[in-house]
Amino acid sequence: MVEKVDSVTAEKLSKYIVKGIQEKKGTDIVILDLKDIGNAIADYFIICTGTSDTQIDAISDSVDKVVAEEANEKPWHREGFKNKEWILLDYVNIVVHIFKKDVRSFYSLEELWGDAKVIHVDDE
Repeated sequence: MVEKVDSVTAEKLSKYIVKGIQEKKGTDIVILDLKDIGNAIADYFIICTGTSDTQIDAISDSVDKVVAEEANEKPWHREGFKNKEWILLDYVNIVVHIFKKDVRSFYSLEELWGDAKVIHVDDE
C-alpha cells in the first residue's frame, strides 16, 4: 500500500524534496525509509548537508518552492532558522533535515535510525 501525503504520495513528495535540495547543491543526500520501524515519527527522513548559513537557507527555500509548485504542499512545521545549524522541514510523513557538516556528524541520525532502509542519492 502506498502512503499518501494529502493528494501526493510520500514517494513522489520525496522526489520533489530531493530536487529542491539538488537545485541548491546540497550534498550527501540520504533518504531513511522508516516505514517498517515501530514508533517512528515519520515514514521518511531526508537528510542533506550544506556548507554555510546562506546555503542552508537557500536549500530550505528551494525545497519549499519546489514542493509548493509541484505538489501544492507546505511544511506543517519549520524550525532551526535562527541558528542555521540544523533546519528541519516537517511535511508530516516526511521530515527534511538540512545540516551543517559538523552538526550532522555530531547528531548522526543515520546511525540513530540504524534499522532504517538507507537510500543514498547521488549528488548532481
